Amino acid sequence: MAKKRPQTGGSQPKGGKPQLTDGEIPVVGAREPCPCGSGRRYKACHGRAAAHAVTELVRRPFEGLPSECDWVALRELVPAATVELPLKGGLPDGVPAVTLATVLPMAWPALRREDGSVLLGLQNDTSSGDLGRDLADTLERAIAAEPGTPVAPRRVPQDGPRLQDLLDQDGVFEPVVHTGFEFWIPESDASQTASPEIAASLERANAAAIPTVKLTGVDAAYWCETPEKNHLRWVMPHAEEKLLDALARLHAAGETSLGEGTRLVGSFRAHGLMVPVWDLPTGTTAADVEKPAAQFAERLAQALASDEPLTAEERRARGGLTNRQVTLS
Repeated sequence: MAKKRPQTGGSQPKGGKPQLTDGEIPVVGAREPCPCGSGRRYKACHGRAAAHAVTELVRRPFEGLPSECDWVALRELVPAATVELPLKGGLPDGVPAVTLATVLPMAWPALRREDGSVLLGLQNDTSSGDLGRDLADTLERAIAAEPGTPVAPRRVPQDGPRLQDLLDQDGVFEPVVHTGFEFWIPESDASQTASPEIAASLERANAAAIPTVKLTGVDAAYWCETPEKNHLRWVMPHAEEKLLDALARLHAAGETSLGEGTRLVGSFRAHGLMVPVWDLPTGTTAADVEKPAAQFAERLAQALASDEPLTAEERRARGGLTNRQVTLS
């Protein structure tokens, strides 16, 4: 007869203290006593499952959200941008708006403003391998926070909701790209002097921001200006192998250009999606590449529709593109 396993919830340890059930056990420090009452350290008891959850990476944390490609771009590419977020069931009482922001002052994960509105930071370090769960936890805590207070980082419970559970997935996602981070200070407070810490953080952030513009004619394509040359970085939703084949077909045919002096230089992976990158001559503006990008999108759609085997030249082009790939996340 098989031996019965000792129960982890509802049993009595030797000390006589009732143990908590699994669903009631809070997250504590790895070396602290496990709150279940077992007498063991957390890392050797219920912390094992939590540690596994921390290391388990969700490859596409924004999958299923409207404009997944723009979520990736704002997380990895865009210095200063905001987006109004619609919540399932509407905004709670006392919360006039929930706004996603690329970066917040002092690297705060979130901020509940004096008027009750919420700013949710996107480009912060996270405690687990599931960015969508980390952001959802921060958002819930920001909505519950006292007005006028920032939200501190914490280790996220493994069974919490994800962004997909909190946001209205039928809503629109329309990023507004800013030239700087003045959006940190509400218009109603613009005449007031920011605290020295926020003023210094604002100055540092503005100094480091790379000029960036979102193209209007295609989805999730962002022009940026650097001292050496300008670039177009375009987050694409297509399956990686299919997209590489299509880009190889166009590259072999000399059809990846976005105009004179431009060049497709490679791509990188970010949150499960591919981001092709073009070098642009210095002085090439976002407006200059609007029409060429739209024309390239048409050529790409045709190449994606092809099921023909790659030619030898196209395979060489694909190999070159693959060798120039890097992974950001």
